[in-house]
Amino acid sequence: MTGRPCDKLDAMPLPPWTPDLPALDLLRSVAELGSVGRAAAAHAISQPSASARLARLERQVGTALLARGARGSTLTLTGEAVLTWARPVLEAAAQLGDGIATIRADRSARLRIAASLTVAEYLMPRWLLILRRSHPDLETAVEVVNSHGVAEQVRSGAVDLGFVESPETPAGVHAAQVGRDRLALIVAADYPLAARASRPLRLQDVLEQPLLLREPGSGTRDTFLAALGAGAATPAHSIELGSTATIVATARAGGGVGVVSARAVAREVAAGSLVELRLLDGDLDRPLRAVWAGDRPGDLAAELIRVAQTPG
Repeated sequence: MTGRPCDKLDAMPLPPWTPDLPALDLLRSVAELGSVGRAAAAHAISQPSASARLARLERQVGTALLARGARGSTLTLTGEAVLTWARPVLEAAAQLGDGIATIRADRSARLRIAASLTVAEYLMPRWLLILRRSHPDLETAVEVVNSHGVAEQVRSGAVDLGFVESPETPAGVHAAQVGRDRLALIVAADYPLAARASRPLRLQDVLEQPLLLREPGSGTRDTFLAALGAGAATPAHSIELGSTATIVATARAGGGVGVVSARAVAREVAAGSLVELRLLDGDLDRPLRAVWAGDRPGDLAAELIRVAQTPG
């Protein structure tokens, strides 16, 4: 279906002789103040710079816009006509500037973040505490979703910054590594494989057990599947669970081998209520990354990234 006849005209770029806003604003100041010198001072630029800017404007229009005399400068008839057309444009530009200033002020006091579960639960609280020491009035909103969800939020502009734990950088975003994490394969202390935990197991020994995995889109799941090798399918004996807490509880009850961040079970492994299995093969390390849309993150987002990259 085609649009209105004017749609294509609306989408056309401005012609090359369209004046820039600062030049039109300077022309208005000359009309109001009566001289190029006073207009230059009002705009905090030198008189030669103002003269050069106005001369370029006259070249774009194709005729003289100012009548210069010993007592100052006045607009020609053509200059008056150009200024008449320019006034609503300058007023609209001022509204645009005010709107952008509001957006910038809002963004300077608010930071929207999406983070995968491991980052949100075990790392983000400390990072935000450090950030608030230098920005006590900062408002933050943190949404906890899996790594695929984080990337979608960042790409859509719903958040200013995301943190993922997937083995690869998501498509369509820029990224910076902020740390590393390790997956742990955990079982109950009385689970049959626990007795063999004193020596490394083959990956195949683990794959023969019920595996407790996060849902598709989880960086934990993606990292584990990547450790199985390129093109590996989801293991046949797998159970999908929606949270790390559910996986840990199911493993603790003897339901299988849980695949979680080592951070999530460090205390229980140290206490002996869960046993971590070691592998002969398979890389279970993964990077933790900050991700953002655009060429560079905003100032607050960049500061949070630096905090996250600082060991502590």
